[in-house]
Amino acid sequence: MEEAPPPKPVRDSVSEYSELTLPNDANSLGTLFGGKLMQYVDLAGSLAAARHARSPIVTASVDYMTFLRPVKIGQLVVLKSSVNRVFRTSMEVGVKVWVEDLRNGEIDHISSAYLTFVALSRDGNRIVLPQVIPETEEEKRRHSEAGERRAYRLQLKERALKRD
Repeated sequence: MEEAPPPKPVRDSVSEYSELTLPNDANSLGTLFGGKLMQYVDLAGSLAAARHARSPIVTASVDYMTFLRPVKIGQLVVLKSSVNRVFRTSMEVGVKVWVEDLRNGEIDHISSAYLTFVALSRDGNRIVLPQVIPETEEEKRRHSEAGERRAYRLQLKERALKRD
């Protein structure tokens, strides 16, 4: 059985990614396409996952995402991500999204998401990940809640498999 690499603190995975909302990214109402925001969330999450794994990663699931308000053309989307918990060969990453109005400096939280990533070897097999060490109270809370979300994800997967 493959041995896990040494654990790493959550802070080693923290990532930030920003995108300016341009007309090409917007719908006929002049707001960012929801799918485009989902793409940004996946990219931001993958940055944290890759920093933690230091190997190729793939998205296994997106099980929760909010859209709290629209993003207008010309606003800056800022995404922050970090690994919440590791489960042997998969990890949950949390992504929080803000929008900054560059004209007046207002910053609003507009979305949150939880994604699961899997790390792969060069030949495409899953690899054992280093555990993550939560240090702050917030990191410890997210670590604990990630375990609850995983149990729920596994129940949903089992139900889906029974229907096939």
